[in-house]
Amino acid sequence: MALDSTNPAAVNDDWNRDRESFDDEVRRRGMVGYWMIPTRSIGFREPKASYAPRLWTWQSLREIAYAAVDHVPKEEAHRRFVGLQHPDLKLGTAPHYYLGCQLLKAREKAPAHRHTMDAIRFVVQGSGGAHTSNDGEPFPMHKWDLVTTPNWCWHDHVNESDEDTIWLDGAVSPLINHFGAGFSEPYEGDNFHPRTRPVEWSNANAGALRPRGARPAGPRQRGHRYPWAETARVLETLADSPADPFDDIVLTYTDPFTGGPVLPTLGSEIQRLRARFNGRAHRHVHATTYHVLEGEGVSEIGDTTFEWKEGDTFVVPIWTWHRHRNPGARSALLYSIDDSPVVRALGFDREEVEK
Repeated sequence: MALDSTNPAAVNDDWNRDRESFDDEVRRRGMVGYWMIPTRSIGFREPKASYAPRLWTWQSLREIAYAAVDHVPKEEAHRRFVGLQHPDLKLGTAPHYYLGCQLLKAREKAPAHRHTMDAIRFVVQGSGGAHTSNDGEPFPMHKWDLVTTPNWCWHDHVNESDEDTIWLDGAVSPLINHFGAGFSEPYEGDNFHPRTRPVEWSNANAGALRPRGARPAGPRQRGHRYPWAETARVLETLADSPADPFDDIVLTYTDPFTGGPVLPTLGSEIQRLRARFNGRAHRHVHATTYHVLEGEGVSEIGDTTFEWKEGDTFVVPIWTWHRHRNPGARSALLYSIDDSPVVRALGFDREEVEK
């Protein structure tokens, strides 16, 4: 039967008699009406985090990482990564990324592979006897070094020392899963990418002093190592600088070629909260996860207050008021990752400051 062009709904009075029946018919046909969307824009609306602030202790995370050595065969583990899974989320420490730790035992190796997932490594235990490689270049892993592993970069991990190495792993697997864009590939041959570049090759070709005409490697960023010795020197130089009102002395790791974030999907910062620092509150539309490198302090996040100490990790959800305080007599040092590069690239980021 052809529909009456002047009254198309007249062909079926059963679902046209009342609103509920009509809405059911809309859903049955795989459609949705704007009037049926609970978050439609008909008045003022702002983001509300679907997950709460949360804190994990280093003792708990490290204990599980080492227990995995005995419980999970090395061949099955492939990577001994333990992620901080937020109980309010299906996947991730925050909606777009995981933060966790990876353990590489003495004389242990993890085979090469590559994937569309960007990753960040921040070393919390190690003296340089281990390294991670990016496309054939070894990056030594000293305590508090930062190393980036960009999208589709061949990488493996090798520990040639008698000391275990542990690093924080930040990875955007939830974001990749959201887009359904996950590719990965193991390296063939002997499972380890040949060493084709010397140590410090990337820094020599992309640092403040670089060969004439040096350019980025291509459409994706090149991996880099940010040695702690250089970071510490900058922190010391700025030790008496005026305080950022929210984070005191805060440094943003940047890509040496673009000056932008270290990766297209993840930002990375380090900050020193000096003794007696009392920060102002603000909120923003990106999630930040902090790891305490040294010292103690307090963070008020929404209605939650965390008293944190060395080794603790805590997450600040999106659009949640938060402030940091250091009431003690010694400074505290925090490392953080966030998803601000993605949020800003899409034009979604916004910040509000306490009045």
